Amino acid sequence: MFDTLARPATVSRTAVVTGAASERGLGRATAALYAEQGWAVVVLDLDGEASAKVAADIANAYGVRAFGHEVDVADESSVERARAAVAAEVESGSLPTVGALANIAGITSPVPFLETTLDLWNKVMAVNATGTYLVTRAFLPAMIDAGWGRVVNMSSVSAQRGGGVFGKVPYSSAKAAVLGFTKALAREIGHTGVTVNAVTPGAADTAIRVGSTPEQEQAIADGIPVGRVATAREVAAIITFLSSEDASYLTGTTLDINGGSHMH
Repeated sequence: MFDTLARPATVSRTAVVTGAASERGLGRATAALYAEQGWAVVVLDLDGEASAKVAADIANAYGVRAFGHEVDVADESSVERARAAVAAEVESGSLPTVGALANIAGITSPVPFLETTLDLWNKVMAVNATGTYLVTRAFLPAMIDAGWGRVVNMSSVSAQRGGGVFGKVPYSSAKAAVLGFTKALAREIGHTGVTVNAVTPGAADTAIRVGSTPEQEQAIADGIPVGRVATAREVAAIITFLSSEDASYLTGTTLDINGGSHMH
């Protein structure tokens, strides 16, 4: 499942990744790359059993400490339970202090606007936008107390170009909200030692486009100047870079990774 590599130099911090249990997801690829770079990793996902298994696989493959826990990012009490569980691991010495949070959990919808119900609108906004708020609010205080931290939020090229990939109006709106959230929070807490940035991928080789046809997938690839969608690792590399010491002067920024599908 994960390639066993030479043991990396240990990073004395933990990276928390939401949406990290899906087999073909950006979260799982990001959690694995954090571990490859020596971070301890917390795998958070709606599927608690899968989270625990992915964490165990990562620990075995990369020789780092890892912990998995269930979370519904759109539910305040669920997020608090996950935060408390992670805090207990840190306090016991099982994990080092949290130094990075990657808000990757998200859902999309291909439903046209006039067919979008309020329930669907609220669900997409809740997971993508409210979830980013709730999880950040939960894990940010510990990073501020430590005087060092990295928050990386998952937005989308759809927020910049008004859809045009797969997700429709609710998805683009929610991901645009993430960009505003990122900039405002970065400005507010810039003096604390915690940076806040966003990543805006174009189409990537993941399972988020549920129900897409081979013809739709080919059309998406054909519309990208480099002629293909991104790999999950390519997106993960941007997230882990923004979590590094080298990214200390980047905050409130948006890093595009879209193969040229949106240039500005």
